[in-house]
Amino acid sequence: MIDFRAAVEARDPDALEAALADNVVFRSPVAFKPYPGKAITAAILRGVLRVFEDFRYVRELSGEGGRDHALVFEARIGDVAVEGCDFLHLDDSGLIDDFTVMVRPLSAAQALAAAMAAQFEQIQREASAGWREPGAR
Repeated sequence: MIDFRAAVEARDPDALEAALADNVVFRSPVAFKPYPGKAITAAILRGVLRVFEDFRYVRELSGEGGRDHALVFEARIGDVAVEGCDFLHLDDSGLIDDFTVMVRPLSAAQALAAAMAAQFEQIQREASAGWREPGAR
């Protein structure tokens, strides 16, 4: 398995994307409809890196067999404290094929929804055009 937690903690968008299976499905805490595919999931995760401040994982749980993981996190969006959990399922290759995020309290979910809505035009552009690090050629 590519170390997703290490990629997040390093704020490394390329390593984040490398941890995703092509057929990954992302389930947002603020949208009912899942987002299928690596391009949109990677773009959403880059958006999350831009909106979360002081992000840190505080606990990690693993299921029997090592294919299911829960990563409990804390962060801020402005002055709103966020608590949440990333639920990950790994495919046979050790890549994430199912990614569900939950957050609490309601004020955090509302702040996340607003912050990500402000990012969504850029997220859609990145997902459809292929992402490059700003300044890369």
